[in-house]
Amino acid sequence: MVHSLISKADVEQFQRDGVVLIRGLFADQVDLLRQGVAENMANPGPFASNNKKDGQTGLFFDDYCNWERIPALKQAILDSPVADVAADLMQSKRVQMFHDHVLVKEPGTSMPTPWHQDGPYYFVEGQQTVSFWSPLDPVKEATLRCVAGSHRWEKEVLPTRWVSEEGFFADEGQYMPIPDPDAEDMTVLEYEMQPGDAVAFNYKILHGARGNTSDQRRRAFSLRLVGDDARYIERPGRTSPPYPGHDMIPGQILRQDWFPFLLER
Repeated sequence: MVHSLISKADVEQFQRDGVVLIRGLFADQVDLLRQGVAENMANPGPFASNNKKDGQTGLFFDDYCNWERIPALKQAILDSPVADVAADLMQSKRVQMFHDHVLVKEPGTSMPTPWHQDGPYYFVEGQQTVSFWSPLDPVKEATLRCVAGSHRWEKEVLPTRWVSEEGFFADEGQYMPIPDPDAEDMTVLEYEMQPGDAVAFNYKILHGARGNTSDQRRRAFSLRLVGDDARYIERPGRTSPPYPGHDMIPGQILRQDWFPFLLER
């Protein structure tokens, strides 16, 4: 049996394509998440960014790793069915917290979210991973766009800094350049979504989003979780999030005092 919000076909799609839409995952937590986003924007953490290149309009705010200091975000995570759904999608007995991420595009924000894979930025390796991207406003043009099956590519995509477009690490041949999915006729999945819906995707899925040319805000909350096979891995340089002083060594399960289990079956 799987959670009532998803079907066996959804699990099969997640395993095959690395991405699936889940209607209403955070439906009962939308107000809490909106409250948490407002608190986050009023009191940004050390990783907060206002992403804009010269000549671009609007405001693209993002910040992460705030769930433990903003009670509304923590309550929304713990009150939602997200851990059970994650376990079913990943086919994992354990669900472990990694981090949260808030992304807000104000009306008229021209900067897109560049095409990228999350995995190469992280110090986590494993196939049992899932990110949930949930809008807190209705979205159409500024929705998430995911390339189906990209979690099974032989090489990971080089992580870059979103504004400067510089490589996050020195590339010594282990990464592939960022592709152009539209020009290369890749299968791009995107959905019109209502507040509380969520796109679930593997950390290695190539994804991005357009700017927000509408007259409405586009607030989004992302939650990153890992499963049984997730282990700490060293990257060629500083990771994002960095978590300085974690003291983990390659091959270890993420330390549970920093990354608690949300579910154990």
